[in-house]
Amino acid sequence: MTAVRKEEETKEMGKIIGICISEKRGTAKHEVETAKLVEDWGIEGDAHAGHWHRQVSLLSYEKIEAFRAKGADIPLGAFGENLIVEGYDFRNLPVGTRFSCGDALLEMTQIGKECHSHCEIFKRMGECIMPREGVFARVLQGGEIHVGDEVTLLPPPENPPLRAAVITLSDKGSRGEREDKSGPLIVEMLTAAGYQVEETMILPDEAKALKAQLIRLADGRQVNLILTTGGTGFAPRDITPEATYAVADRNAPGIAEAMRYHSLSITPRGMLSRAASVLRGKTLIVNLPGSPKAVKENLEYILPSLEHGVRIAAGLDGECARK
Repeated sequence: MTAVRKEEETKEMGKIIGICISEKRGTAKHEVETAKLVEDWGIEGDAHAGHWHRQVSLLSYEKIEAFRAKGADIPLGAFGENLIVEGYDFRNLPVGTRFSCGDALLEMTQIGKECHSHCEIFKRMGECIMPREGVFARVLQGGEIHVGDEVTLLPPPENPPLRAAVITLSDKGSRGEREDKSGPLIVEMLTAAGYQVEETMILPDEAKALKAQLIRLADGRQVNLILTTGGTGFAPRDITPEATYAVADRNAPGIAEAMRYHSLSITPRGMLSRAASVLRGKTLIVNLPGSPKAVKENLEYILPSLEHGVRIAAGLDGECARK
């Protein structure tokens, strides 16, 4: 089969059924016939556009129709979606999926979202499909779009970089009372190793907040690797390992054990680390120490071997035995 033939068979077509925008956050979206997608921004004139990963929201028209069949009399845009597209079950497509529409190019960045306060639809119907079925995208290339335009699912790019996120756990850092030096160091080292760092954040040492972000990054953003720094010691508020284990599907203890082994060759206090390393779905989560010095020592030690494990977890590489 030729490469052209293979690419043609990979492509699938959908259609824009509706385009919805809202000029102010917190107000209902309304339909428009045409819109301008702006590169690395979103829909021109839409309040949710910006330099972030949720520039455009998409929802399957079939999911809206199924919800309407339950008795919900709702207009397009009622769930806060920008683009209503017929022909795709977005939730079952992986993050990183790319679509073209005319000259515009979109890349899926997140599946679903957390519903912080139940909307009027939820209060009336007992459920809302956007947190479960909605997806988000960034605009890679701008262009005009119109209701009725075709939306094409593009072949995945060859050899995309592994995607990572970094979380710093620090009460003082989250309040702006201490500069975070470990998080930026991790980003620097990951970038040098070829990873694409999608998100960084500083959280207080609170299990609930950490668990929520680990779940969102693994399930919604589908990053390949999450590295945390801080909260792995004996202090009462050092809860990082417990929160990490709480969201895990499988344990991956060898990585944390290797870091402790390496740390013991530097200082006897390496035995005091409670760091965890686990898998949630296809995402590897590893706890690093809090100090920049220990972060550098540990990450330098595990990083060369980490990529193979990350790729196996993601289904990108097969198992291999040493010969």
